Amino acid sequence: MKIVLLARNPTLYSHRRLVEAAEQRGHTIQVINTLLVYMNITSNRPEIRYKGEVLRGFDAVIPRIGASITFYGLAVLNQFEMTGVYPLNNAESIARSRDKLRCLQLLAGSGIGLPVTGFAHSTQFTDDLIAMVGGAPVVIKLLEGTQGIGVVLAETPRSAKSMIEAFRGIHANILVQEYIREANARDLRCLVVGDRVVAAIQRQGKSGEFRSNLHRGGTATAVRITPEERSVAVRSAKLMGLSVAGVDMLRSKHGPVVLEINSSPGLEGLETATGIDVAGKMIEFLAKKVEERARSSANQSRSPRNRARAPRPASEPEG
Repeated sequence: MKIVLLARNPTLYSHRRLVEAAEQRGHTIQVINTLLVYMNITSNRPEIRYKGEVLRGFDAVIPRIGASITFYGLAVLNQFEMTGVYPLNNAESIARSRDKLRCLQLLAGSGIGLPVTGFAHSTQFTDDLIAMVGGAPVVIKLLEGTQGIGVVLAETPRSAKSMIEAFRGIHANILVQEYIREANARDLRCLVVGDRVVAAIQRQGKSGEFRSNLHRGGTATAVRITPEERSVAVRSAKLMGLSVAGVDMLRSKHGPVVLEINSSPGLEGLETATGIDVAGKMIEFLAKKVEERARSSANQSRSPRNRARAPRPASEPEG
């Protein structure tokens, strides 16, 4: 299998591990900088170019598209899909998961547990918005935030109102969520591959920090998740259409509640804490899917309906 890895920084742990896992299994893999790709968008012979050369002959693409380049990254991924390259996660599913508001609405519509969440354009009824999610303290999140950036805890009604008005004053879109106090600055990261959770960790925020993100100084330990948590993680990934996803959730007194779904989850914390070869499981899943598609395509081409009828000899009568 010939794989292309879309990644701006090939030295990151996750990207190095994916390359290692692919090569260990006998595949070839090329890392290309997503932002240096350019495209010929045409209905007849769409092309993908990189550093003056046409990229062709790939069987699969692994998109590691950072949030800051989502628009262009998805355009590149779409182009690979147009040329018949199999994506580990397709562009549509990534776009769906990156839109935090749409993601939460889809999850809520399918009965997935969530923190009580408010969203509003006007600040005219901010007091009622805060009361609607259970009152202070509340968590305020920028829709465009990642890795814990743009997530703040407002501990009093006055500070919550001031923060909401300040964010809306600069036309930032925000979510206002209930604060799950019993989580105690801990959350779960479940790594879904296909229809299985292949690894799970519990992340603990550092002292005095309510965010548990590893990028914010949190720590990770392996954790045994419940059947309900496993089911919620797999269902959430499927609702987004993601084959690989990091599903973040809290353990609340009402059961697991999903915070976010990450289409390009980091592997270092997961692999270090659990000792599981997560990168290898991703590559094996991808190889299986590419093989299944090739087999299905071969079966279709051999189907009698798809075979061209051989021309009759000129002397053979019709009928």
